[in-house]
Formats: sequence, structure tokens, C-alpha cells
Amino acid sequence: MPLTSRLLLGLLLMQAIANFIPRTAAAASQRNDSAAVADNYLGFDRNIYPGDAALPVLRKDFSFAGFWISPPPGETSNTWIGKRALLRQLGFGFLVLYRGREVREIKNAADSADKGKHDARDGAASAKREGFPAGTIVFLDVEEGGRLPPAYHAYLRAWADALIAAGYHPGVYCSAMPVNEGHGVQITTADDIRNNDDIRANEAPRGFSYWVYNDACPPAPGCVAKKSAPAPSRSGTPYAAVWQFAQSPRRKEFTARCAATYARDGNCYAPGDAVGAWFLDLNSSTSADPSGGAK
Repeated sequence: MPLTSRLLLGLLLMQAIANFIPRTAAAASQRNDSAAVADNYLGFDRNIYPGDAALPVLRKDFSFAGFWISPPPGETSNTWIGKRALLRQLGFGFLVLYRGREVREIKNAADSADKGKHDARDGAASAKREGFPAGTIVFLDVEEGGRLPPAYHAYLRAWADALIAAGYHPGVYCSAMPVNEGHGVQITTADDIRNNDDIRANEAPRGFSYWVYNDACPPAPGCVAKKSAPAPSRSGTPYAAVWQFAQSPRRKEFTARCAATYARDGNCYAPGDAVGAWFLDLNSSTSADPSGGAK
């Protein structure tokens, strides 16, 4: 082959390699982006069981569902009881929930220990009756935001210790929304609980799993039920396992910038719910079974 031909062939080969490398890098980047999206799963929760007929519709969009093992706040009965097997059969993962006490119910240290142990034993017994295996994370529903009083932290620690002794793992559902305490100090309930987990030097941290709510837009995207669920770390709480990013009905003071994503009645509905039969809260997690209750 003449020298000029060899030089031309070499130049063409170098150009082909140069063109191939960016395309390969771009393809790898796209795969990584897709993997990051796929690692976040979409789920729903609501206080009232939506009904058996709703589950196949909801399963089209959601990987996991909230599951109460106690009456939800404001309710005297629990409509989720007995539904674990059907949810599991349809492929749902679980967020297992137990109603926590209100701050006003916890009087002192002795009272907090007694009530924490009682609620943990009751929750563990209910979880076992429903078929949730040992090691399932049970999230204690803490509705009040901001800094919690010392007696309530004692209640949380007693609850966690008794739940662990019963074979389950403690989690907490709580606020990740900053509360201004003045003088430049802000606190979230999640950070407050985490900071008080091992309050005494001789205690090991309980290792709470955190399901946080922050529906303020931003960081919340609003009522957006897409497979590409937002990462829980975007909630403002980097250690969150689950992020509740939309609530029904929407809280107008926090959601003005994403109001258009909610239905006209202010609620959030699944894409497949054409008639608005089941208003929902929306959640994201890095796991399709955040409580590990589908085993």
C-alpha cells in the first residue's frame, strides 16, 4: 500500500475512534441516569383502605403501599386489617404504620416508658397477626412538627427498644420541614429525633429508619405520579429512606408553586383514577418494599 494511502487510512481510523468514544461515554451516562431513576420507587398511602377493586389500578403506577396496623389518626377502626395477602399477591411492597401518641399524652419520664413499651408490644402483636415477618420496619406516625419535648424522646426510645425486643425494626414517620426557632436556629423533627436517639453515653443508637414528609414546592414536585420518582435525599433529609412529597388535600401555604399538579379539588390522584375515587399521599423510596414486609 502506498505511504499516502496508509496515512489516509490511519487518519480515518483515528477519526472513527474519536467519534466512537463520546458516543460510548454518552450511552454509558444515559445508562447510569436510567439506573439512578430506576433505583427510586413510587408508592402511595392513605388512612382508609381504597377497596379491593382499586388495587389493580393503583398497582400500575405504584410499587408499594402504606399499611396501617393500628387505627389511623382520627379513626377508631382500621380498614387495612386482613388485606396484606391481597396486596402482596398483586406485587405491592409495604410501608407499615402504627399511630404514635400525641405530645400532650406523654406526661413524664415514667409515663413515657410505660406508653412506649405498651405501643411497641401492641404494634408488634398486630404486625405478627397480619403476617409481617420478623425484621419488618414499623414506622411510628409522629404528626407534630418541630422540636419534641424530652418526655416524648423518652417515649420514642422506649418504643424502639421494646419493638426491637419483639423482633421488629423501628422506623418513624415525621416532618422534614424546617421550623424557625429564632436567632437563626432551625430544626426539623427528623433531625431532632436523630440527635436524641442515643441520648445517654452508654446507649447505642436504635437505628431508626426515617420516612419524612416535606410537601413544600420546592423541593417537592407536587402531585406528580411518574415512574421516575424523586430521590428521598431531595427531601432535605439526606438519610431519609422514604419521602412523602405530596399530601391530600394539598396544603395551600406550602404548595402554591405546584398547585397545577393537583386536581381541582386540591387532592392528589393516581393517573389511572379517571373519576377521582381515591385521593392519595405520594411517596418515593430507594426500595420497592421500604418496610421489608413483603417477604
